[in-house]
Amino acid sequence: MAKFKTLDDLGEVAGKVALVRVDLNLPMQEGRASDVTRVEAVRPTILELADKGAKILLLAHFGRPKGQRNSTMSTSYVQDDVEDVLGKEVMYISEVSGPVVEQSIGILRNGDIGLLENVRFWPGEEANDPEFARAIAAHGDFYVNDAFSAAHRAHASTEGLARLLPAYAGRAMEAELKALDAALGNPQAPVAAVVGGAKVSTKLDVLENLVGKVQHLIIGGGMANTFLAARGVDVGKSLCEHDLTATANRIMDSADHAGCTVHLPYDVVVAKEFAANPPSVRICNVHEVAADEMILDVGPQAVEALADVLKTCRTLVWNGPMGAFEIEPFDRATVALAKTAAALTEGGSLISVAGGGDTVAALAHAGAKDDFTFVSTAGGAFLEWMEGKQLPGVAALTA
Repeated sequence: MAKFKTLDDLGEVAGKVALVRVDLNLPMQEGRASDVTRVEAVRPTILELADKGAKILLLAHFGRPKGQRNSTMSTSYVQDDVEDVLGKEVMYISEVSGPVVEQSIGILRNGDIGLLENVRFWPGEEANDPEFARAIAAHGDFYVNDAFSAAHRAHASTEGLARLLPAYAGRAMEAELKALDAALGNPQAPVAAVVGGAKVSTKLDVLENLVGKVQHLIIGGGMANTFLAARGVDVGKSLCEHDLTATANRIMDSADHAGCTVHLPYDVVVAKEFAANPPSVRICNVHEVAADEMILDVGPQAVEALADVLKTCRTLVWNGPMGAFEIEPFDRATVALAKTAAALTEGGSLISVAGGGDTVAALAHAGAKDDFTFVSTAGGAFLEWMEGKQLPGVAALTA
């Protein structure tokens, strides 16, 4: 793992200005955030810098204003939520550079916090314009990136600033990078990966990267149907990308050459309609799916066998549900396997790292989220990391 500096490498910061990139892109309902997890994630970094007497300027985006001011996407909307989580007053600053910011820094005392306007109001942010980055950097003494979820974008506030100022990983970024390194960078073998979700097409790069890195690849969700179809199984009217069966076969061949075992379900839960507890639900062998049935979950025997696989592993990477977990009874495989992984993690035999939007929701639904070693809330960045891509915001910290 490439070396990066953390807050432990900071010298005396009292009176210095810290430009801190955070993720405050919160889901809103009636003018307040409906979920403040992202603020809670960056609280340790902000409070640590405040305790050390730095003047903190928070940089964040909110929505997609496409390089123009938009009053409905101002970071002032999340000011109250940030104050509530931090337990401190936060000064809203209506610019990201220039005299207004300079004046605000003069008003801030050591340990105070300012929230800059939405960086995406300026086209220079997404264009990673060096002039725009320099204008922001002019106000800071050092830069801290605590927004892994935005690290896959080479923007001025995620990548440009890190090249202009002494750059450090915040506590949330540090934890994320250490967890990811333990999962795929330098993992304890054997390694298992659970990859679920609806479509193979959205996870092609993930699958192709993983077969060379893990010993067990467990495929669930709708994408398992495409792999079953590639093996000659008639999947009835299940969700299936029939045009990708050749690709699925190529991935399975690559896995064979790399010594990676691909696990596909051999018993499945099927129904004639996708609805909660439909009368037509049954469990059958994959070769017994009727023409008018759809596969909606992995069957109990396969789940038991997969649990046995996890018991032989030291590391697990999880992305995506095993079945249509939002609707009962098609959540059972996801819940059962997640509970197994959580118990093995608690018992100390497994390092478990999970990420991606649906994954977080699925593990929370299973009551297993808090028992995994690490659960990343970063969607796109987590996926690109699983694809083996270099994340610009991370690369800039290690440069």
